[in-house]
Amino acid sequence: MEPRKAPERLPEKPRRGLVLVITGDGKGKTTSCLGMAVRAVGYGMKVLMVQFIKGSLHYGELDGAKRLAPEFELLPMGKGFVGIRGDSLPMEEHVAAAREALALARQRMLSGAYDVIILDEVNVAVRLGLLDVKDVLALIGEKPANVHLILSGRNAHEEVVRVAHLVSEVRSVKHPYDQGIEAEKGIDY
Repeated sequence: MEPRKAPERLPEKPRRGLVLVITGDGKGKTTSCLGMAVRAVGYGMKVLMVQFIKGSLHYGELDGAKRLAPEFELLPMGKGFVGIRGDSLPMEEHVAAAREALALARQRMLSGAYDVIILDEVNVAVRLGLLDVKDVLALIGEKPANVHLILSGRNAHEEVVRVAHLVSEVRSVKHPYDQGIEAEKGIDY
């Protein structure tokens, strides 16, 4: 048996940083972002994922990120689900956490240390009034030319959609929760 040949690689070209939006009511937006992170790490890129809502619970991507470190860094900066699932935090705490997350994402994006920045659930933070869309648009406007910026979450604001290079909508067709099946470890969290 002949040895297997390595797959051919595309020729290197200067990177044009894109703005990508992953939105919609279906499950898989964060998962899509994580897939792009794994792909980028495979090419030796440095990736930062800042999570705007998640932060109060343990979930699998936290441990997965440790395995991809130091090329992949995951920062859960939210205070958890806002206004649901027993959330008793004052709205001001959620707002402060979201603003801190956006400021940190901006600082890291401008540092030159990252190739890909993922703002996980930032669209939800805007929709819930934790962030002003103008602040998110300002961050997009400051994006260095070679950095990819990915914004996820339901209900992407129309102005964010307008400035993006790519917008994908994850649509729910069927969900286990609708059948009385609770979240599954490794699939949902």
